[in-house]
Amino acid sequence: MSDGMTGQFIWHELVTTDAKSAAGFYSKVASLKTKAAEFQPTYTLLTGSGRPMGGLITLADAAKAMGASAPHWLSFVGAANVDETARRAESLGGHIVSGPGPVPDGGRYAVLQDPQGAVFAIYGNRDGQGGATSDIPLGHSSWHELATTDHVAAFSFYQQLFGWVMTSEMDMGPQGSYRMFAPTGAKDPFGGMYTKAPGSPGGPNWLPYIKVADARPATVVAKKNGAQILNGPMQVPGGGWITMGIDPQGVAFALHSVAAATPAKKKAAMAKGKVATKSKRKATKKIAKKKSAPKTKAKKMVRKRAGSKK
Repeated sequence: MSDGMTGQFIWHELVTTDAKSAAGFYSKVASLKTKAAEFQPTYTLLTGSGRPMGGLITLADAAKAMGASAPHWLSFVGAANVDETARRAESLGGHIVSGPGPVPDGGRYAVLQDPQGAVFAIYGNRDGQGGATSDIPLGHSSWHELATTDHVAAFSFYQQLFGWVMTSEMDMGPQGSYRMFAPTGAKDPFGGMYTKAPGSPGGPNWLPYIKVADARPATVVAKKNGAQILNGPMQVPGGGWITMGIDPQGVAFALHSVAAATPAKKKAAMAKGKVATKSKRKATKKIAKKKSAPKTKAKKMVRKRAGSKK
């Protein structure tokens, strides 16, 4: 695997009780499509903007393959060496849930659990992977959030395992702090983690945010199609919008849309227009001065002559 994918979230697998219904729901809400994988026809790919973003698997199959007991989104992080990374996770207090083992596409995977109990997976392919990009396509995960019992201890685990770095920490008042992080070498954060309030339902978990054109109408669509909305649409720093909910099959999901940015071409055109307008104004003033100059001169001459007659 290329260094550009190590420590990056590269795949998201939807474990669900009803694959057909789940596919229909996410198609309407996030424009995700499905197709059979070339490397394994029985495996269903989820695609966004024409590119695979993850897979779709039934809970029954996931239970056999990796011991899954409830429907959920499973996030995969790129690892240069899956076996070594799995052993490293154990030495840091984590637990190996399944694997390491082979994947039909020639890669290797392992399902792990961090010291606080959140489940995630790692994947590596000896043939390499494409580098990460900051331009996240619609239908792909644009944010990765960990809700845990101790986000400081959890961050230490992932920092040692993947080399993640903290980019900033935001004070949420009574809710504590929200720590944002990024892969080594990156300037912009690609996820955040926080400590859940005591008594909050559910255990520690990772939640991928699916990028949509606008989370506000997407939330309306989700609700109309049987989702339970837990939070949102809510505007976040930077002007984006997020929504969190539970899909009809009981899986926690999140939507994210970024703030509308003025296209570069439009900005350039606006700037060019302003310059042109200023130039036009200056030119008009010069012409006006030239036109008024002869009249002013003529008036002076008339006054001079009138004075001489006197």
